[in-house]
Amino acid sequence: MTKPVFIALDFPDAKTMWGFLDQFPASVRPAVKVGMELFYREGPALVTALKEQGFTVFLDLKLYDIPNTVQQATKNVARLGVDYLTVHAAGGVRMLQAAKKGAQEGADAVGVTAPKLLAITQLTSFSEEEMQTTQLVTVSMRESVIHLAQLAAQAGVAGTISSAFESADIHANTPAGFLSITPGIRLAGDAVGDQSRVVTPARAAEMGADGIVVGRSITQATDPVAAYQLIETEFNA
Repeated sequence: MTKPVFIALDFPDAKTMWGFLDQFPASVRPAVKVGMELFYREGPALVTALKEQGFTVFLDLKLYDIPNTVQQATKNVARLGVDYLTVHAAGGVRMLQAAKKGAQEGADAVGVTAPKLLAITQLTSFSEEEMQTTQLVTVSMRESVIHLAQLAAQAGVAGTISSAFESADIHANTPAGFLSITPGIRLAGDAVGDQSRVVTPARAAEMGADGIVVGRSITQATDPVAAYQLIETEFNA
């Protein structure tokens, strides 16, 4: 089974996004990640349009609130037919369980498959020192990520979002089949940008990632289709 490469659609509006995606032939329908910037500008209609065009959609909203509020949110999001949806593991087991329940309720209401919920552990923009200072903790990045991944697994969500540096530890400390999806991916030689923990697609695969999120290495490439295909091949080699 081919492991997914999600293209981060970090564009300011739908017009710019479609200008990018129109470069892909109908035979190539990559998985795409829609984040806050685009979703808050264009709304649910954008997700519907992407699904109608045959794209696998990962909606990255990083939900984090009291359990009931998150349950109602995932219920509405699931009705859009999204394939993946992010929530914050730091919300705790009860919030994560509520998110899963809401997603199933929403999907059942319209006859679609419920999205796979992916729990955010620690943002890949965080260094260990910054995490410790911000969250007033003394544990290592590794310990924190493992703990949050275990909470997510306990709650029954599909997997986590974390750096590839933590993928092996996540797999070693969670049940079989629990996913480790990793952002912070760049081709060798590309600019790191605002990410602190960055690896290449091949290295992410070696480290145990089940899927990767790639932005600028594809969206800013001279030939985005070729860049996507190169990364997909490298990651699944």
